[in-house]
Amino acid sequence: MTEANALDEAITALRAGGVIAYPTEAVWGLGCDPDDEAALSRLLRLKARDPAKGVILVAASIAQFAPWLEGLPLERQAPLVASWPGPTTWLVPDNGRSRALVRGNHDRVAMRVSAHPLVVALCEAFGGPLVSTSANRAGEPPAMSAGEVRAVFGDALDAVLDGPLGGLERPSSIRDLVSGRVLRS
Repeated sequence: MTEANALDEAITALRAGGVIAYPTEAVWGLGCDPDDEAALSRLLRLKARDPAKGVILVAASIAQFAPWLEGLPLERQAPLVASWPGPTTWLVPDNGRSRALVRGNHDRVAMRVSAHPLVVALCEAFGGPLVSTSANRAGEPPAMSAGEVRAVFGDALDAVLDGPLGGLERPSSIRDLVSGRVLRS
């Protein structure tokens, strides 16, 4: 299957409420449409992840996050602009746009603009941000290859978009936009 066909298959799966796997900068991720409650619930069940934790949203550009950033003063957005695209996830105050399963038990939304070419292509083709959470069951190490994803999830996923990892040794750092605190370096 060509990369274009695989991308089309992944987009078709996402638009049909599916859960997909794809490589990110450091580990393999699971993703779905962040506005599809059934897909979010299914993704969390597949991972055996506590819904209270929430998930990260990943986008191809800061413009794709415009609905989530609405109402946030431009000066507050400066750190986002300065660090994206790149391996920094920001916890941004929720303006009411995100689903409860995206936020978890938090008043912030975790967001990152990726520099990984396949993630960028995926978000551009989808037309907006996607959920991005490590491809693993809760408490287990994240998958580092398509083969590992298939070994963990079997045929429970709707598409696996194969490609190389982005070369980082560990997942993105996580920072709180309001306090500036680093929660994961």
